[in-house]
Amino acid sequence: MATIQPVNPKPFLNSLTGKPIVCKLKWGMEYRGLLVSVDGYMNLQLANTEEFIDGASTGALGEVLIRCNNVLWVAGAEEHMEA
Repeated sequence: MATIQPVNPKPFLNSLTGKPIVCKLKWGMEYRGLLVSVDGYMNLQLANTEEFIDGASTGALGEVLIRCNNVLWVAGAEEHMEA
C-alpha cells in the first residue's frame, strides 16, 4: 500500500507548473490538464482540461479556473497514474 507524505503546498504546486496534473474537487469531479499557473491563494489555472465524473470522461473543457476552496487534492498526472 502506498503511503502519503505531507508536503508544503506552495512549493509543490509551483513545481507542477507547466506539467500535467490531476485535481479532485470536494464534490467528486476530477480534472486533468496542464497546470498553467497558481496564485497566492492557490487558485489553479488549467489548460487542455478534461472533466471526469465517477471515473468516466464527460468531455474536454479547454481552459479552466479552479477556486482554491473547492480542491480536495492535487497530484502530478504521472504520480497519479502510478498509484
